[in-house]
This record gives sequence, C-alpha cells and structure tokens, in this order.
Amino acid sequence: MSNHDRARRDTHTHHHTGHNDGHRREPVADRLDVEQEMLEEAAEVQPATHDGRDHTGHGEYAGHGHPAGHEGHVGHEGHNHEGMVADFRRRFFISLIATIPILLLTPMVRDWLGIGNVLSFPGDVYVLLALGTFVYLYGGWPFLKGFVEEVRVLRPGMMTLVALAITVAYIYSVAVVFGLPGMLFFWETATLIDLMLLGHWIEMRSVMGASRALEELARLLPGEAHHVQEDGSVHDVPVQHLRPGHRIRILPGEKVPADGRILEGRSSLNESMLTGESIPVEKQPGDEIIAGSINGTGALLAEVERTGEDSFLNQVIALVREAQQSKSRTQDLANRAAFYLTLVAIGAGMLTFVAWYLIADAVLPFALERTITVMVIACPHALGLAIPLVVAVSTSLSARRGLLIRSRPAFEAARNLDTIVFDKTGTLTRGEFGVTDVLTFGALSEEDILATAAAVEAGSEHPIAAGIIQSARERNLSIPPATDVEAIPGRGIRARIDGAMYRILSPGALEAESLQAPVDSASELGRQGKTVVFLVREQDVIGALALADAIRPESKEAVRTLHEMNVDVVMLTGDKREVAEHVAAELELDRVIAEVLPEEKSNQIRALQAEGRTVAMTGDGVNDAPALAAADVGIAIGAGTDVAIETADVILTQSDPRDAAAVIGISRATYRKMVQNLWYAAGYNVVALPLAAGVLAWAGIILSPAVGAILMSLSTVVVAINARFLRV
Repeated sequence: MSNHDRARRDTHTHHHTGHNDGHRREPVADRLDVEQEMLEEAAEVQPATHDGRDHTGHGEYAGHGHPAGHEGHVGHEGHNHEGMVADFRRRFFISLIATIPILLLTPMVRDWLGIGNVLSFPGDVYVLLALGTFVYLYGGWPFLKGFVEEVRVLRPGMMTLVALAITVAYIYSVAVVFGLPGMLFFWETATLIDLMLLGHWIEMRSVMGASRALEELARLLPGEAHHVQEDGSVHDVPVQHLRPGHRIRILPGEKVPADGRILEGRSSLNESMLTGESIPVEKQPGDEIIAGSINGTGALLAEVERTGEDSFLNQVIALVREAQQSKSRTQDLANRAAFYLTLVAIGAGMLTFVAWYLIADAVLPFALERTITVMVIACPHALGLAIPLVVAVSTSLSARRGLLIRSRPAFEAARNLDTIVFDKTGTLTRGEFGVTDVLTFGALSEEDILATAAAVEAGSEHPIAAGIIQSARERNLSIPPATDVEAIPGRGIRARIDGAMYRILSPGALEAESLQAPVDSASELGRQGKTVVFLVREQDVIGALALADAIRPESKEAVRTLHEMNVDVVMLTGDKREVAEHVAAELELDRVIAEVLPEEKSNQIRALQAEGRTVAMTGDGVNDAPALAAADVGIAIGAGTDVAIETADVILTQSDPRDAAAVIGISRATYRKMVQNLWYAAGYNVVALPLAAGVLAWAGIILSPAVGAILMSLSTVVVAINARFLRV
C-alpha cells in the first residue's frame, strides 16, 4: 500500500470511529490549520509571499516566498489582507511624493531635465540624504523586514534580492555624501522602492481578486433569521443565535439562514451557489433545505437541524479552505526553482560586479548599477506566485461547479487518468425503480397502459408502485381515478377503473391463474435483469411493464465526454451480471465488472492498476469507501454517505456523473495554466538577465535598476492576470 493510500485509509478510519458526534465532516475541520487569512488560504502563498508579514505575530512583515514561519502562526487575529493592500498603497504614494524632490535634487537627473543648478542650494545634499533615508526605511521596510526573516530561516528569496539591491545603493550613496568619490544613487533607490511597492500593490489586488471563494461562500448566509417563538410570535435574531430545534420563517426571496427541514409551505429554492445545480429545486414539507440557498416565491416554516460548523455551507467552506491550503506538487517545483534562482541572482550580481569593476575596469557606480539591476530583475517573485494563483482560481472554479477538492495532489493527478470506474447504483443509475419498457397486447397505447397501471398502484407504497407512478408523472400522463383498491398478498394489486377491474400481477401470479400472454418479449426483458409485471383487465392480459434501476439521463453524456478525453469507463457493481451488462450496453461502457462483493471492490481497483492504468473510482456508498481509498483518485458523490465522502479526494455535491468528467477537465486545464505561468514567470529571465548584466552595453543598450523593477513587476502582474483566465 502506498503512503498516499495509507494516509487516506487512516483518514477514513479516523472518521468512521468518530462519526457519532454528529459532525458530518468534523474530521476535515480537525485537520485544518486555520493559520492564515484569506490571501494565503486562497493563493496558498507561503508566509507572506506577497506581504512580507511576520506570521509569528511579533512583527509587521516577514519573509517573502518561502515556507518559513509556519510553526509560529497564531491564527487570524490582527491580520487583515485588505488592510495590507491599503498599507502598500499608502507606502507607495507617500514614497512617491518623497521621490519627487529626491529626483529634483539629484545633479544627474537635473542634467537630464536640462534645469542645471536652478534648484540647488547649500546643504541640498543633506536634504537629499534625509529624504533618501526616509524612503529607504519607510518604503523599503517590508523588504528589509522580509530579508531578515529569510536570512533567519536560511531561505533567501525575493525579499533578500530586493533588500540587497536597495541597501547596496543606499549605503554607497551615503558614503558618497560623506566624501567617497562617486555618484549619488538615492534616486535609484527611491524609484526602485516605488516600483516594487507599486508592483506589490497591483499584485496583491490581483491575488485578492483570485481569492474570493471563501468570501463568496461566507456571504451566502444572511445576517439575521426570523425566529418563530413558542407563542407564534416572530423575532429577528442573529443567525449565530440559531440552535437545532428552533423554528424559522423564510420569506419569498430570502436566503435560508440554517440547514433544516420544511414544516409548512412549498417553494422552489435556488441552490446553485452551493451545489452547482442551476435549476431551482422544488421543496415541500419534509424536504431538507440548505443554508445559503435562496427561497423562491413561497413562504416557508422550517425547523433548524444544523448550525455553525455542522452546516453544509460551513463544511463546504472547510473543504475549500483545506484544498487551498493543501500543497501542490507543482508548487514544490516552483519553490525549489525560486530558491535556486535567488542563489543564481546573488551569484550573477557578484559576478557582474567583478566583471565590470575589476576586469573591465569600469567606474564603481556603473558596476554597482549593473549588479543592482541583475539582482532586481532576477527576483523570483512571479515564480513564487505562478502556481498558488492557479491553485486559488481552480479551487474557486471547482467549488462553483459543485466540485470540492480535498486532496490537491490527487486532483492534480486526475489529469493523467486513463480509466474511471463508476459504481452503478446511485451513480450511473438513480438507485430507484423506473419504467424502462411498456408492452401493449391490445388496443391501448403505451401511454394508456402506463397511466392505467399508475392508477391501480396509486394506493401502494411498494417500490414497484412508486416506480410506475413516478414514470407516469415524468411523462405528464393523466392518471385516472381508481376505487376498490386492494393488495393481493404475494401476487400484486387490483383496483376498479371506470367500472372495470384491473390487476397488476407478477409473472408467477399470471402463470398461477393460467392467464395467457405473449411472453416472448416479456421473457427477454426478464433476462436483462428487469422486473416485469403484467396489467390485466378482467381476464385479459392487455400489457406489461418492465422496471429497472433507472439510468440517469446525464450518464450517457458523461460517458461520451470521457471517451472524448480518451478515458476508458468501467462499471463496478455487486449487481447481477445481466442487469450490469444491460446498463453497460445502454451507456456504451468499455468494461463491466459485476457480482463483486463490497470487500472485493478495492481488489478490482488494484487489478486495473496492475494493468498499468491510472484509475479513478466514483461511488457514493459505504461499500465504495475501500475502492475510493485504493484508487489513484477517489471521487465521492456528495449525496452519498459520510464514509465515502471522508475517504475521497474530490467530492461532487450533485449526484451527476458528468461532474466526474469535469474533474478531469479542470485538472488538465489547471496543469496547462500552471505550465504557462511557470514559463511566463521564469522565461523572461533568459533575455532580461544578460541585458541587466550589460552584455549589450557596447551597443548602448543598458537597463537601469528602475527598468529592471518594471520588468520584474510586469512579470508578476502577467502571471496574476493569466491565472484568472483559467477556463474549462
């Protein structure tokens, strides 16, 4: 057993042994380390890949682009990423204002502007020193703080490069002020800091825009609920005050405040934001309602069943958060690349300085400028963002489609699937009887036979009766009234319609009464594993109905889509082979594995894997849990059991097999977007680094540190925007 399988098996065991506490997915919540707020949760950015905060809670900013500091997280208190976006904006504008006089007081810049010494005055160099120091300390504070944190954990990264670049320029300029021959670089330091702050600000805004999944889900709950008191009066109370057993009134157009069950009223509810189902669902007394869904035109009285962490919405939020925090294998590659790129940048900067100053005998300011530009332009900021932003967008996109990702590595592995195994009952089929065939032996049409049979069965609670009645309703047939309804123990049921006696009999009862019917076609249906009953009027057999576990109309489309993806579709079921093969023929499946005991299902998955296949298993029952754990990717139907859900890697909130194909589609699209971002993030260095080092200086092509900062910031913005264009 692989470590991956063992880990999921352990998860399953943990859930199963602790399931009686009433928390539907509490083991998931138990495993959540609620340690980072929205930005890091949605973008899975290691502590402060964007903001440089000290996650130990002792400082304002910390490392940038590395996994340090996790041991010191103290939760969400005091952290507000929207406030941090505002902080970068504020630092940018204040530093920009201070940069203007720095530029005007710099002799070289005045020469460029053609204003000579118009703005010079005695002691202006000390004013320049004061302004440069202010911008260095105030505007550069996030980068300096992040540099200290990166050095502390021995993981040099983005902040190290920026801090070194601005510090070298600043210290050299200070030395020039106090007598060292050379040029003042305060203006380079200030403009570099301004551009870095601007890049961070724009980037964080893009990240926040890609990280709204949890916020959108949290907004689904209304702030107040109409609590119906014992005396019938209604008081508006905060949603968090609701408890199981409370009765609530839900008016037309309002959001449902808590999971519960309808006591009075009928309405249609829009559950699309929670389940991905776009069609409003009709609800009546006895039906469940989900917090966050939107009520239609009817007023409802409901009883609260689940609140807080137990509610479906909070379980979804927990699952989305877990998926966004889970580690991407591709991100590990990006992290290693960013780390080595940082070392390369520092080495390249030193080599550039040596090459220009010592070998080419260039002046010190020029050599320093080349060194600074190399380190700035090689900042692996975009590389650190390339994968987390795609993770955030794909998780949000999946959640809106009703696909909840619990294991990020398994979800990424879904792109390599070549075989998907479906359980039959409740997955490819509805798990309930439905009429598949209607035979007529007389003058009545198939519709008349079905409507008459539904009339006879109207008073019965038998599953066959329910299947006949449901099928008649689905076809919008008019069911005539029946009287004198009476069950025939062990044989069927009878009723009088328009004065005539009608009976629905089993094949055995028909034979026992020596009634004749053209049974060849009916026998063929029986050989397919279907249940056949006959409609008898007085003593004449006038029709027959075949019932079977009804195939979901979505199943054919799901199989067709999977075949277009070059994925083989296998059905794994404990049902009779005849029944399974009939379903397989209807759906054009590639393979059928039937009459399998529950404990043997996982062995069948391993047998497929032994053939060299990468296998996904989709199921909804307790008996599917071992197979879900054994598969490379386990996909649970969300309407199924807790055990199946807790064992799976991906959960489908709707019992729709098409969503299994969507998992593969989103996984493949996500991987393509990740690869694109990695190329965008690192590819520009191939051209920019040599230019920064000055290889074309002989041709007059020289990049300043400010231009290098623009290129570096532009690459991060390109990566952020590209991630948001993820589509399936």
